[in-house]
Amino acid sequence: MTEPERPPTLHLVLAWAAVYLIWGSTYLGIRVAIDSIPPFLMAGSRHLLAGLLLYAWSRLRQAAPAPSRQDWIRATGLGALMLVTANGATTWAEQLVPSGLTALIVCTSALWLVLLNWLWLGATRPGARTVAGILAGFGGVALLVVPGNFGGSEHVDPIGALVLTGAALSWSVGSIYAIKLPRPAHPTRFVAQQMIAAGLVLLATSTLSGEARAFSWEELTTASAAAYLYLAVFGSLISFSAYFWLIRHTTPDRLATISYVNPLVAVILGWALAGESLSVRTLLAAAVILVAVGLISTTRMRQRA
Repeated sequence: MTEPERPPTLHLVLAWAAVYLIWGSTYLGIRVAIDSIPPFLMAGSRHLLAGLLLYAWSRLRQAAPAPSRQDWIRATGLGALMLVTANGATTWAEQLVPSGLTALIVCTSALWLVLLNWLWLGATRPGARTVAGILAGFGGVALLVVPGNFGGSEHVDPIGALVLTGAALSWSVGSIYAIKLPRPAHPTRFVAQQMIAAGLVLLATSTLSGEARAFSWEELTTASAAAYLYLAVFGSLISFSAYFWLIRHTTPDRLATISYVNPLVAVILGWALAGESLSVRTLLAAAVILVAVGLISTTRMRQRA
């Protein structure tokens, strides 16, 4: 695969800051938001709000034309993979799994990304170091889930861990699919379309599951409302736009580095601001997963050098 054309350095710095720091903080934001807002309702309305704002910006300020039917089909497909299945499942699973551990399990998307890069894009077959990294990464997730109380904490809810693993796989499939799609003529509008489509699907899911009827404005807390606004503006509008922009301007290997920066941010914030446990089990699993992701990423970068 050829190296994408390098954009201005400032644009790269801002985009990486958005996906590293802001995105790392969204796991805690989700945890706070769903304290009084049902998960699918929160995720769906968050993405729909951000998508409508971004769509209006692209049409009014960037003079983007109305999207075609084919544009909507592509945007809906990508939004289903990355925002409905991946982000929606992650939001739901945070009812069962602490925010920091959620980020650790989701970061296994880097492992899936390497496998899909080989199987789907025809990249070099993973060598022994890469295979070892993949096995170690999933071993770290298993360490979080294995029953028993050791290292000062109980195991992670297995259903939550399974849902998060599926979310990581879906995110990786979406990332590869985005690379294979034709370059959109109007990237900002295309991101907005994904958010709008995903938001509507998630809101329909909330309605059909009955959780929307259980929501009460009287029970909405100030903390949840503030977290919701942060997620809509920074977590959706800014961070997702930055990520989809980076997909077009960097390589899958470099994108994979997100997977070992975000969990560090999430674990630290969860511990410092939400009182989440930093037990021996958590630290050991985090070390195994992050070392595995780092091993895979550095191996792939050496192969490209």
